[in-house]
Amino acid sequence: MLDEHPPVPWFEVHSENFFCAGGEMLQTLDAVRRDYPISLHGVGLSLGSSHQLSERHLANLKQLIGRVEPALVSEHLCWGAVDGRHLNDLLPLPYTEEALDLMVSRVTAAQESLERTLLLENVSTYLTYRHSTIPEAEFIAALAERSGCHILLDVNNIYVNATNHGYDAEKYIHAIPKQTVKEIHLAGFTRKEGLPVDLLIDSHSRPVADEVWRLYRLALNHCGPVPTLIEWDQDIPPLHVLLAEAAKAEDRLHEYRALAA
Repeated sequence: MLDEHPPVPWFEVHSENFFCAGGEMLQTLDAVRRDYPISLHGVGLSLGSSHQLSERHLANLKQLIGRVEPALVSEHLCWGAVDGRHLNDLLPLPYTEEALDLMVSRVTAAQESLERTLLLENVSTYLTYRHSTIPEAEFIAALAERSGCHILLDVNNIYVNATNHGYDAEKYIHAIPKQTVKEIHLAGFTRKEGLPVDLLIDSHSRPVADEVWRLYRLALNHCGPVPTLIEWDQDIPPLHVLLAEAAKAEDRLHEYRALAA
């Protein structure tokens, strides 16, 4: 990217990779930031956990925000830590009134600490809880309304979950308040066969599937032309392949703007 300066609108990085005082990683980020807008995407705040929010994590993130001045700051609707132990995964919440109250409290506290509005992303899931009482999209909509946060709508995760759990992906998108969606993620999934049922894995390791592109068009019709990111962080291909995927998203954004005009 630094050598070729490709004509892409912006980049997104995982916040925790830059929780450091200096070094090559941070120098590279500074170099990219001089030429491109940056979005910070966190994976470790564990907003859905019941223990106290990490003041150290919030302080590191706030320091990075001050350095990078990101256009957007996002995290995940999930939990990933318990009793001081952090798990290397984004684990789903039970969608209950109790969990909603917890998330509203923790998201509100995080936003106050960071002095920024957070975007919360819907995560891919491979199990559901029997005692969930609120549909996921309604849970997210209520969280945004009560905490004032915005939504990072991961269209690939919606398709993956709809396939894995047997719900209507289009109905899910229409249940999200369109004014709260400030970013969209797209990615490629992997199909795991040989199980009692086929399972889709949010692998970020291949091009965006045709079914997800179709769902992306529906999302644009619902939410409007919001910033869109291609996630690809395993089996990373040559740069021209990544740029081609980003160009597909940009083409669909242009199509939407042309139709809207």
